[in-house]
Order: sequence, then structure tokens, then C-alpha cells
Amino acid sequence: MEQTALRPKPMPGEPGAGAARERARPQPVNRRGRRFTAAVCGLVAGLVLLLAGVGLGAVGATVIGMSRLAEAQRLAGAAVAAGQAPPAVSGPGGRAPAASPAPAPVGPALGLEAVDDDGPGARVVGVHVPGPAYSAGLVRGDVLLVFDRTRIDSAADLARAVAGTGPGHRVVLTVRHPGGGYQQLHVTPGVLT
Repeated sequence: MEQTALRPKPMPGEPGAGAARERARPQPVNRRGRRFTAAVCGLVAGLVLLLAGVGLGAVGATVIGMSRLAEAQRLAGAAVAAGQAPPAVSGPGGRAPAASPAPAPVGPALGLEAVDDDGPGARVVGVHVPGPAYSAGLVRGDVLLVFDRTRIDSAADLARAVAGTGPGHRVVLTVRHPGGGYQQLHVTPGVLT
């Protein structure tokens, strides 16, 4: 068996002390960069998990709501087919739900939301996709000035003009775009579901 020789560390000031110290010193580590990277990765992972949970919750609520709606429709359809009044569907806690308002009468619609503009016209603040306004090329920020030879001074004027038009009747809109240009668009109001 071979004996190993133990060498003592050199004393400070002796020759060779600097070389041993340089070999023994660990390399500098960029801990700040590693901490920042770990923090960013943790935040991203947490955000992904949060959004996934919100999405799953929304899907679950939709599925539960749709199953209750399907059950109510099935019960109402069976009662109507038998010539009876539809049964009252009980709400939470076994109580009968409050009477719902009568559905609004179905009429023509453009599929957009408009507000009063500073000057004449109705400013488009939202366009439903899909919808007649989207198909015609209206975008958010457009100002409707004329609806089928009817001058539009406010959003209420636009609503009255659309209500006075039958669904499926093609009309011409005069529009001022946000950039200042004018354009005539053809749109066919429809019944939105």
C-alpha cells in the first residue's frame, strides 16, 4: 500500500501562495441574472396556470348552463307537444324563477353599436362579427351620415331609420372614415340571432 504525502498549504508571503489561491477560488457566478430568469419563468408559468384555470372555469360554467337550458327546452317541448302548458322550471333552492320579460320583437338590424358624434352622424363604436355591417365593410370609428336617403344626425336617428327598413332590403350608407375620406357602402339589414 502506498502512502500519500500530505502537503500543507503555503503560508501567506511564501512563493507559490498566489498560484494555489487562484486555483482554489471559484469562478464568479452571475446570480442576479439567474434570479431574474427564474423570476420571469415563475411569473410566466403562474400566468399560464391562472389563464388555464379561468378558461376551464368558463367552459365548465357554459357546459352547466347549457345542460340546464337543454333540460328546460326538452321539458317545454314535451309539454307543448302534449297540448299542455309548459311546466315551471324551478330555480335555485326549489323556488320558481321570477317571470322573465317578454322577448323583444324581432326586427331588422345592422349588427353594430353607435353613439352620437360631435357633429352630425352616428359614430360606430362596435361591429358584430359576423353581421351585415361587418360584411358591408364598416369598422369602428366610422361615422354614418346617410342611411338610404335619410340624413342621420344622431344614433337615435340611425335606430329609427334601420327599424323602418325591412330585413333583406338593400340600402346605401354614406360613411365618413376616421381618416376623413367619404365612402358609400351597400348593406342589407338582417335579423341577428
